[in-house]
Amino acid sequence: MLTREENELLTRVGRGTPCGELLRRYWHPVAAAGELTEQQPIRPVKILGEELVVYCDKQGKYGLVGEHCPHRLASLAYGRVDDEGIRCPYHGWKYDSTGKCLEQPAEPAGSTFKDRIKHVAYPVETLGGLIFAYLGPEPKPLLPRWDVLVWENGKRWIVKESIIDCNWLQPMENSVDPAHLFWLHGDTAHLAPRVKKYAEQHEFILFEFGIKKRRTSLPVGTGDAPLLDEHPLLFPTTLRHVAPYEDGKGHRHNLQIRVPVDETHTQVFRVNFVPSDVEKSSAEAQVPFRYSQLKKGPRDYNMRMVSAQDSMAWETQGVVTDRTQERLGAGDEGIILFRKILKQQIEIVQNGLDPMGMIRDPEKNQIIELNVINERIGLYRPQSLRQDQRAIAS
Repeated sequence: MLTREENELLTRVGRGTPCGELLRRYWHPVAAAGELTEQQPIRPVKILGEELVVYCDKQGKYGLVGEHCPHRLASLAYGRVDDEGIRCPYHGWKYDSTGKCLEQPAEPAGSTFKDRIKHVAYPVETLGGLIFAYLGPEPKPLLPRWDVLVWENGKRWIVKESIIDCNWLQPMENSVDPAHLFWLHGDTAHLAPRVKKYAEQHEFILFEFGIKKRRTSLPVGTGDAPLLDEHPLLFPTTLRHVAPYEDGKGHRHNLQIRVPVDETHTQVFRVNFVPSDVEKSSAEAQVPFRYSQLKKGPRDYNMRMVSAQDSMAWETQGVVTDRTQERLGAGDEGIILFRKILKQQIEIVQNGLDPMGMIRDPEKNQIIELNVINERIGLYRPQSLRQDQRAIAS
């Protein structure tokens, strides 16, 4: 269990809070590029407690600025875009993507008032069909080119889920909780043949970008060889995963990015990729996008969906889990490790240093291959790792 003070430390995400300042050192998706269209080029977004708008101007350039115009605080979500930026719908003040005020129509000719206005604005970049934003101090790190975002030989699509009504830490702790797989998801129709009850050994391996979760499953009473499932939690908010494709042929790789909206809400983006010898999908190309509704109303979850099952488990812990009341066991080793790392990285940022996973060398960011394995569905480990695992089974 945690103390009340420790729980506050790890769950608060606002500017100036220890965890909020850590999270601002990383890039976070604010929208799928496919959400912004010629008919709807502006969308309100909330991230890390900040109310913003993301937009695409007439030249096809993206921007992210504060939602409320500094003039009279009207919402820019109802504004309009042109070749230079975004204009407030109330009095026409216009801003570019850096927050510079370009026009104030009601001010006298020759006025320098606009030159003294600096609106809230954050840098954005697009990759793999998502619009990422960086809300932290300069110099900003490079946006990580995770494999699922930049692979080209296959089909890529994005799913944006309905808002989850809980703190970001609950979804992320789930990423290093292998014990829930059978009990929460084992009755789901398309998973049931693959998610069986096994004797399992779990390892949590620290690496440059987070924690590798390794599950070695020993089929009970069959004499079959052990099966390995290994995939990483990419610190601080992402799970890299693989699952069977819908038609049972091939594998669907995905990134599950859990974006802290505020202290009590989380937005999940899922980037999916299926390798193919036929289809191509550039990292900079427009990516198909769809929305997924996890529930019809409070506690009315679509329990046939794996993601809705997860959402139920996270939300019913409370909007912010009271970790002073929990009782952790041996199967919670990964959760304990993640919290330890989170505390350590908060302290590192407080000491003025880069937290884990920062990429600043372009040579190391061409493509970051994460080498996910899941032998339950036919995605096998390299031969060298297979030999290592024989010792575990013997």
